[in-house]
Amino acid sequence: MIAIREGGLDDVRVQDLLRLHATGMLANSPAESCHFLDLSGLQAADVTFWSAWEGADAIGMGALKQLDATHGEVKSMRTAPAHVGRGVGTAMLEHILAAARGRGMTRLSLETGTAPAFEPAIRLYTRYGFLPCPPFGDYREDPHSRFLTLAL
Repeated sequence: MIAIREGGLDDVRVQDLLRLHATGMLANSPAESCHFLDLSGLQAADVTFWSAWEGADAIGMGALKQLDATHGEVKSMRTAPAHVGRGVGTAMLEHILAAARGRGMTRLSLETGTAPAFEPAIRLYTRYGFLPCPPFGDYREDPHSRFLTLAL
């Protein structure tokens, strides 16, 4: 059973997952096209971070960044490799969607990469109705970035 908890950034198991996430992003996109949040970025006041657990194992993570009163951004979605395909990403995305709706947000957007390694994430977001959109917030057009949005 997947348990999603707010926080966890002080846990070494979650920090290992954050390092894995950063390494994966940098392996599949140029550094200037990587927009993942580091530990301090995930601790910002406008970001809520969740970790997913199965027993004592950190199996996933995700975050919601509040862009303004009605617009949020999905950040730092990652599933531990041993748990890919077991519904961790789905559970985390549903949790983030519920949190955004609970905060009165009417739009949720995200930036992800264009390399083949990002296709599973694109399929997940598309399944939930996310559609391509232009860059939002501080993002700019980039051949290595894909932007998606969902009206809530």
